[in-house]
Amino acid sequence: MQVSLEEIREASRRIASFAYKTPLYFSPALSTLTNTNVYLKLECYQPIRVFKIRGAANKILQLSNQERKKGLVAASSGNHGLAVSYLAKLTGVPATIVVPTTVVEEKMRAMQEYGATVVKKGLFHDERLAKALEIQRSTGAVMVPPFDDPAIIAGQGTIGLEIFESLPDVNVVIVPIGGGGLISGIATAIKSLKPDVQVFGVEPERASSMYASVKSGKITRLSDTASIADGLATREPGKLTFDCVKQYVDEILLVSEEQIERAVYTTMKECHIVIEPSAAAAVAALVDKLRLKPGLKVAIVVSGGNVSLKLLHSILSKYS
Repeated sequence: MQVSLEEIREASRRIASFAYKTPLYFSPALSTLTNTNVYLKLECYQPIRVFKIRGAANKILQLSNQERKKGLVAASSGNHGLAVSYLAKLTGVPATIVVPTTVVEEKMRAMQEYGATVVKKGLFHDERLAKALEIQRSTGAVMVPPFDDPAIIAGQGTIGLEIFESLPDVNVVIVPIGGGGLISGIATAIKSLKPDVQVFGVEPERASSMYASVKSGKITRLSDTASIADGLATREPGKLTFDCVKQYVDEILLVSEEQIERAVYTTMKECHIVIEPSAAAAVAALVDKLRLKPGLKVAIVVSGGNVSLKLLHSILSKYS
């Protein structure tokens, strides 16, 4: 079931009171560095500092009052859980979030501050999902999927609408890929509005499940996805997102851990913006992988800014 442009427009209207229309910031420094015109779509300026609020809001706001009373449950590496916790707080419903044992402490504390119950389970998404399903069966709570759901994809697609509204002559859009909900929504919106725009997805070399799936022509499960970009460390994409990426995404690029780290540092040094490694993957792809024609207008989706102070200190110490 593919998401339509009209569903994305409906999502934009639905979530308007919960998710910000974020700035599309022109970066002189990154433009000079790449000989293009670089614009950063700053989802790190959302109330929870990450794009996930869009999809979660679109999903939760469509639930009936009766469904919401049963509570919410979600499996998340961190950011999706933040979004569900935040929306649960605003709508007055209980939420349980299943996170990995390696969850960033700052993200877990934020979920708890929003009133969510946090359960630690395993390292990978499928392990967390199994635990979340167990909780759903025992409590009757409504599952809020992190990426493979039409409402989630439509919510994330509102970013594509905003990019086009702010920069209608955009030539290239670069988006990080985890489970694929973000790029599926954005690519659907962008390609529906302006089919000749190039959409590039980016994954860490160590967590390249979408790349492997597209290359093999079928959903491919990786045995390990240990990456500094924890938000992109998904062992396999969803069915909806895989189909959407095959249809709308021009190419998937892979970046190394060092390139991701350098992109965090470069963005802070040159743009004075703190971004998390998952977002930095997209910056790294432009700086280190793509060789675009001079003068093109490039929008990079800065998906979030939830980086731990310990990791940020480590990166700054290493490269400054």
